[in-house]
Amino acid sequence: MKRLTEILALVLTLLFAIQADARTDARSWEFSVLLDGSPIGYHRFELQPAANGLELRSEASFDVRVLFINAFRYRHTNREIWDGECLRRIEANTRQNGKRFVVNGGVVDDQFVLESSDSADPLGGCVMTFAYWNPSFLQQAQLLNPQSGEYMPVNVESLGKRELTVRGERVLAKAWRVTAENTDLTVWYSDNNEWLGLESVAKGGRILRYELT
Repeated sequence: MKRLTEILALVLTLLFAIQADARTDARSWEFSVLLDGSPIGYHRFELQPAANGLELRSEASFDVRVLFINAFRYRHTNREIWDGECLRRIEANTRQNGKRFVVNGGVVDDQFVLESSDSADPLGGCVMTFAYWNPSFLQQAQLLNPQSGEYMPVNVESLGKRELTVRGERVLAKAWRVTAENTDLTVWYSDNNEWLGLESVAKGGRILRYELT
């Protein structure tokens, strides 16, 4: 009987380990970024298991040229630590046409606190960024912008299924519109809630589009 109990305990341990691995499989997304249909750069995302949750790293690089002159240059890196649906830590650096933006923050005494040179602002308990890779972000009333550090109210609207080009093929995907101050974007997901693409209205009404590569 003791031997049988040990075997059952071992089987259960292995099953729980397999389930945990299934929840924390590493994933990655690489998007070609287009402005009004013309390629301008890329944005990569890598999700990895971490000690107490998940770690997301992202990197973006855009260059917009006008008459052989680099009219717009954008570089962005971001590291986020997640515990379930809640952000635990963020370290983001952005350079846009020579201007630098730094966003750092983490959980202190069950409150998420943004750090800056002259202040530390608590945002509340469970905070989410514009975590396109996790459709749960669509259920939030406020989201943290990892470039500016703004914690902004958002409005989310289902658009039903819309056509989208994914790796050269037209597919039907679930579309959601997310709007906020100076933000108007549409994000697409498969029936299995896998992130497939993104489109945003940029300054001057130009269309910025992310296409999976």
